Amino acid sequence: MSLARRVSELFKPTVILPLHAGNPGHMTGAGNWTYFLPGKHPVLIDAGTGLSEHLEAIARARPEGPGHVIVTHAHGDHASGANAIAARWPDAVFSKYPWPDGDARYPVAWRPLGDGDVVPAGDDELRVVHTPGHAPDHVALWHAASKTLFSGDLVSTDTTVVILASHGGSLSEYLASLKRVLALAPARLLPAHGPAIDDPAGIINRYLAHRAMREEQILAALGEGLRTVPAIVARIYVGLSDALVPMACESVLAHLQKLEDERRAAQHDGEWSLR
Repeated sequence: MSLARRVSELFKPTVILPLHAGNPGHMTGAGNWTYFLPGKHPVLIDAGTGLSEHLEAIARARPEGPGHVIVTHAHGDHASGANAIAARWPDAVFSKYPWPDGDARYPVAWRPLGDGDVVPAGDDELRVVHTPGHAPDHVALWHAASKTLFSGDLVSTDTTVVILASHGGSLSEYLASLKRVLALAPARLLPAHGPAIDDPAGIINRYLAHRAMREEQILAALGEGLRTVPAIVARIYVGLSDALVPMACESVLAHLQKLEDERRAAQHDGEWSLR
């Protein structure tokens, strides 16, 4: 069954149209899913990257344009399409949780969203759930009637989520966000990458276990005397392709920063050690 058909079945009578952003790549995998809710208050969740394939998909869904575009966070594969959407449909409105360092890259008139805001969407409404960690401005959108969460980059069945520690990411906040979503007891997640997730608790608990395992590996590496991020990456990511080493370095740095916050590790002149 196609993703579009599955989502429409899950959401009856609310209509949800998954629109692919047409941007497969090294960092995006098969590419981004955006979600359009037509109706009295048309809403597009995430702006894609402005590729013509995505713009034409929006136009087929609603020739007048997307209406209100809610961006889950300011990473380019989610937000950079705002410029092209605004150029084609000047009446479109754009909203996101503020992150000045990220938002300035996209010169549209952003309307601020806050945690707990309720936004009209389609013929129903969505509640904003601030879920920082992957990015400081990351939000998910909760459809209470169906217990469905539009989860952005929180989780994916395709891979684990990278925490960009040198670009505003925080592993401590990310783990808290996963636990907050777990407490909502969602019936399904609609992520920006990969298929719909019908076992949210299962995948979130696997993510939490994976991060706990990585933390133990990093603590062991520090205990063995490894002091730099590249040295720790080489120890615990055996056989990793060169192209993925920078993302592994970001992940290790995120773990080290969490351990530093917890006063279990310390850093001096770029070298790390146990406290």
